[in-house]
Amino acid sequence: MSLKQTGTLDMNDLIFALDIGTRTVIGIVGLQEKEIFKVIASEVIEHKSRAMMDGQVHDIEQVASVVDEVKRSLEKKTGVALNNVAIAAAGRVLKTKQIKIHREIDSSKEIDRELVKSLEMEGMQLAQMQLDEELSNEDKTPYYCVGYDIINYYLNNYVIGSLIGHKGKTISADILATFLPHTVVDSLYAVMNRVGLEVNSLTLEPIAAINVGIPKDLRLLNLALIDIGAGTSDIAITKGGSVVAYAMVPVAGDEITELICQNYLIDFNTAEKIKMALSSSKETVSFTDIMGSKQVKNVEDIKASIQPAVEHLANAITQKILQYNKKAPNAVFLVGGGSQITGLPQLIAERLNLPTDRVAVRGRNAIQNVRIKGKKLSGPEAITPIGIAVTAQIQRGQDFIDITINKKSTRLFNTRKLIVADALVLIGFNPKDLLAKRGASLTFELNGEKKTLKGNYGESAEIVVNGKTANLETVINHNDNITIKPAQTGKPAQLSIEEVAEYYADTGSIIKINGTIVSDEYMIQNGDKIETEIAPQNNHESEIEEESIVPEEISRNDDVPDEPLVVVNKLPAPASQLKVAVNGKELIIDTNKTNFMFVDIFNHIDFDLSNPQGNIVLKLNGNKAAFTDIVRTGDEIDIGWE
Repeated sequence: MSLKQTGTLDMNDLIFALDIGTRTVIGIVGLQEKEIFKVIASEVIEHKSRAMMDGQVHDIEQVASVVDEVKRSLEKKTGVALNNVAIAAAGRVLKTKQIKIHREIDSSKEIDRELVKSLEMEGMQLAQMQLDEELSNEDKTPYYCVGYDIINYYLNNYVIGSLIGHKGKTISADILATFLPHTVVDSLYAVMNRVGLEVNSLTLEPIAAINVGIPKDLRLLNLALIDIGAGTSDIAITKGGSVVAYAMVPVAGDEITELICQNYLIDFNTAEKIKMALSSSKETVSFTDIMGSKQVKNVEDIKASIQPAVEHLANAITQKILQYNKKAPNAVFLVGGGSQITGLPQLIAERLNLPTDRVAVRGRNAIQNVRIKGKKLSGPEAITPIGIAVTAQIQRGQDFIDITINKKSTRLFNTRKLIVADALVLIGFNPKDLLAKRGASLTFELNGEKKTLKGNYGESAEIVVNGKTANLETVINHNDNITIKPAQTGKPAQLSIEEVAEYYADTGSIIKINGTIVSDEYMIQNGDKIETEIAPQNNHESEIEEESIVPEEISRNDDVPDEPLVVVNKLPAPASQLKVAVNGKELIIDTNKTNFMFVDIFNHIDFDLSNPQGNIVLKLNGNKAAFTDIVRTGDEIDIGWE
């Protein structure tokens, strides 16, 4: 009877997980029932050729073919169409980044899960930015975050097990984020696309393995978990209750298989079968070499012939452990198909100066709170696929969303409610490009007095989500299309001879530029010296100020505090007036804009954004504001630093 026929199961509760290894593809279907994760069906199928090498997909079509076989087999066993999948990437070209993130909070409110996830997301973004900065100019390969671990939480600078439900002034977290090149992740997605599967959970193989291989209550101990596959050996190290390091060595079971190929002139698949036979009780193995000759070899002789490769693997693993842990851990657990290589645990124990019983191979019997139907997954090779499924269950609702920003596809780690601002951080959008910029100023001398005309203000940035006007606080969802048009620089300040004659001289005055009379079409240039013969009885600037006959915007020289008002270049007549209160003072703004944004206020007040004095605080009518919020007459605006 299929699961669907039982009528007691919500199909959305099922988790389909794939462990796409170098030698095999393992698939499992399971679900969470209270505290127990139940594996209800599993399948293991070997690759027909070496389509995977060192944990990396080399032949997408061949890998997709095997994945499809596994998928169809599990669909037949369960009677359920499998459309979504959880996968994991091997730690090939793995990079990690440990950071500390700190935030001040409202001490009167309880800390909730959303605030904690927001802190973690901010930490991941910081880790991503720091990693990007560290990459050399030669290594511009984009890296993708495949997971993170919390090493410690802090409340008011003291370590605490969980922040949720507490109150305090500050919260912090030490976060270990893990990254892989986009090429590694993209090839896995390409395989999934070939077989019609949508990835709803992505993690790293050592993260998956440790989630079931070393329970949280054991992580107080300094332990190392080694997932030895065919192509790579992934390492995770715990200490003080947390995972403190992830690492990888590009050496694993295939090294031994390849040496058997060379020693006995056989193909890779035959050598793989011989390697598997070495851990059995057989005294001899028989095979046919590439010359067509039948061979019978003593198992002990074959073991002796591969000993250099086994020692090389043990050396690589122990050196990496010591590099990241600085000393031998309390114990080492080996998982994955490659952990069954004869003599490997003893060699690792010897090189770490540990008792032999402190290095052990862990099978499915060591997994807590997991129940497995059948015997197909019984050895250490069961740890990672089960871990992928359990990790998917843990991460449900906090995985990834795909979005498009300015016609470029990208992915966000969905650990909380995401907004446009999160997407901008991911793509490295410069926040200054959100603010309208003045055009270039024009500086000149008028009758020996320095004058500066400021340029026009440009247009603020435009943000559109799915065809609708949005702002930095707009919530974004899977498959959203975001378009961001950076702010535009305004036109430079201009002043013509005609304008000099109109606003700075009496009728009939003689105007000289740098000692020379010029044509009426001449435009004043930076550094020009203007001389006018103005009748003593007619002070034009005073008349303008006293009679308030000012046809254009007026500006003061920022460099000279007591400089008289000067006229900037002509502007169109304002279509309307906007009356608001800024920091308690009334401000009247003439504007031609239909939608006047919060950011436009900075064009009309004396507030220097280029010299931060802390964190900027923006409020609109008492509520937290975004730069792109719309401002209307009667609004109360507060701007400051904290």
